[in-house]
Amino acid sequence: MESPRLRFAPSPSGYLHIGGARTALYCWLLARRFDGTFILRVEDTDAARSTDESIQAILDSMKWLGLDWDEGPGVGGVHGPYFQSERSGKYQAAVDRLMSEGKLYRCVCTPEELAAKREKALAEGKNPIYDGTCRDANIPADTPLPFVLRLKAPREGETVVDDLIRGRVVFPNTELGDQVVVRSNGDPLYNFVVVIDDIDMRMTHVVRGDDHLSNTPKQVQLYEALGAPPPAFAHVPLILGPDKKRLSKRHGATSVMQYDEEGYLPEAMVNYLARLGWSHGDQEIFSVSELVELFGLDHVGKSPGVWDPKKLEWVNAQHIALLDIGDLTERIAPRITAAGFAPQAVDEVLTRRIATLRGRAQTLNEFVDAGAFYWTDHEDLHYAEDEKGFKKWMKAGAAPVLEAVVSALEPLEDWTKAGIEGALVPLLEQLGIGMGKLAQPIRCSIVGKPVSPGVYETLEALGKEQSLPRLRKGLAICAAKVQA
Repeated sequence: MESPRLRFAPSPSGYLHIGGARTALYCWLLARRFDGTFILRVEDTDAARSTDESIQAILDSMKWLGLDWDEGPGVGGVHGPYFQSERSGKYQAAVDRLMSEGKLYRCVCTPEELAAKREKALAEGKNPIYDGTCRDANIPADTPLPFVLRLKAPREGETVVDDLIRGRVVFPNTELGDQVVVRSNGDPLYNFVVVIDDIDMRMTHVVRGDDHLSNTPKQVQLYEALGAPPPAFAHVPLILGPDKKRLSKRHGATSVMQYDEEGYLPEAMVNYLARLGWSHGDQEIFSVSELVELFGLDHVGKSPGVWDPKKLEWVNAQHIALLDIGDLTERIAPRITAAGFAPQAVDEVLTRRIATLRGRAQTLNEFVDAGAFYWTDHEDLHYAEDEKGFKKWMKAGAAPVLEAVVSALEPLEDWTKAGIEGALVPLLEQLGIGMGKLAQPIRCSIVGKPVSPGVYETLEALGKEQSLPRLRKGLAICAAKVQA
């Protein structure tokens, strides 16, 4: 490709779904790889279904994914998207031109008549396309009857789509019929306005889901009627759910921003979406810059991609592992507050705490959940005293262990992992116990349950002011069992 021009053209009748996001990504990657132009065009001509909330959801999703666009109305160098609702003059001008050239005609067939024609054709085993009743009737513009405008499509020959993914696709013109271009209320139809926009915006390539393939021959006929060369088309296979049916709400979160809410990284989502139909050898993990360097339609498969939530979690975990710890901390901090905990300063203390949780979490939200004991003051820490694991370790026999731990740590000035380890390891020999009987009562005391990162790392990250009161609380719980 040489300086390609591509667009993503969503309909603002809902959120940006995963399939649309992948299409937008593929277009963006091609534009970026080949020094081209990427345009965002909102197809909002259906006023009844278009909402401001949906438009904002699309914009938020595009920005979260990092899919910036290059052109559009705006001020100060900030581009907004194009809106079809603001381009009605261009559509009317194209209608007037085609009418004057005799390429459109008025059709007054009623819905009831069209339904009867369809049933008759089906009964006779024929393709139920419009039979052309009004094609040569020369119905005047001032007819009192409601009419639509139809294209005088070729009745013989073939309309060919040379698809960059599917190859050569042939459509006999006898199966296409004379498509409606303008409704009886004057509104132009999708196939018409999208062609006008793509011609006006000089699109060189149209990449979209293969559910649009059936529209393509009709659009090609409109390009021919308008005397414009069609762009190169590439129809990407759909995304299926784990049950091999078309991806939908029943498969879980299909709104792009829902994945942001659940704690997925935009880099991971971009990586996963790119690989959901495209490959580069056996490589699974890609940075955005690598995708820009490598992506091409020649390695997009013809088979549908299958959405795999577990694979997405794995990809997300890989990208979390690659993040700079400072960057990771900055991303998690606002989520801690959003979860109802006290605001956390983004400093060395928080960074150290996040680092202890890094090996276990697959999403940003899991950091928040797993580190709840960090974000909770020692006075408010919940102890899982009724749970089996807690009872196993916080018995009367653990009281002398915790008493020795408190005694060893109270005077400690070197509150680092090495310093803490140096103070506690000698207790193993002194008390004649294994590491489990030392570590687990400590863990239950400072975390409230017998699961946490490494004990020494956790004590260091928690800090002396938070650790000692918790250890004394744990000692009190075990001492009460001695007295009982």
